[in-house]
Amino acid sequence: MFSEYEIKKQMCDIGKRIYQNGFVAANDGNLSVRINDKEVLCTPTGVSKGYMTPDMICKVDINGNVLQANGKFKPSSEVKMHLRVYRERPDVKSVVHAHPPYGTSYAIAGIPLNKAIMPEAVIALGEVPIAEYGTPSTEEIPDAVAKYLQCYDAVLLENHGALTYGPDLMTAYFKMESLEFYAKLMFISSQIGEPQVLNNGQVEKLIDIRKNMNLVGKHPALCNKEGKCKYSSNYIEEETSSEEELIARIVKEVTARVLSK
Repeated sequence: MFSEYEIKKQMCDIGKRIYQNGFVAANDGNLSVRINDKEVLCTPTGVSKGYMTPDMICKVDINGNVLQANGKFKPSSEVKMHLRVYRERPDVKSVVHAHPPYGTSYAIAGIPLNKAIMPEAVIALGEVPIAEYGTPSTEEIPDAVAKYLQCYDAVLLENHGALTYGPDLMTAYFKMESLEFYAKLMFISSQIGEPQVLNNGQVEKLIDIRKNMNLVGKHPALCNKEGKCKYSSNYIEEETSSEEELIARIVKEVTARVLSK
């Protein structure tokens, strides 16, 4: 069991990793850790995540009321998004929000990360959907993200960035790393040629591996099988789709997206 001060130090360390890895620029991004059912530690607004010290970390209650903020430091203006995750997902103890370049580029382009291109991505994340655009620091983003929380542990934020969460800070951070690596491989392989997608049988075997690993958190493939999430797309696609069927599906999805705006 870590002390509150030790958790603050870890938040500073992860903030430094996020900054040094280029997942954020200047004062972007935010982290939080739920230390009990009623209290949450969060990073301050207007401070570079690469240069934080433990005394800068703020504390709020589950409703966002400030419990502790030293000197000029104030909780992140986007803490509402974190608190919504905690309220909807009791298993989550930490949330990471960043703007990783490849992942955010997919969010800007309106392209979800939903192709089964490598075993690690399938096992760790499955797919990563895009939550509809919302104005930062308002309830619009939490409302958009809430739709996906019961089936996913990572979400792209349309024209904004990415959000990952897990049972502890390191897990939440590693999910952000995995998301960005997944997006980077998708982009690079698309420049070389058409990414080869794993077939149904291959994906099913990887899902079985995940089950045997007893990994905590949510996964869209398992969610689909359990029939719980109406927002989850069909992650395990049919192997025999013709080119005409693929084009028709793309046209249908694009049309639906345009009409929904």
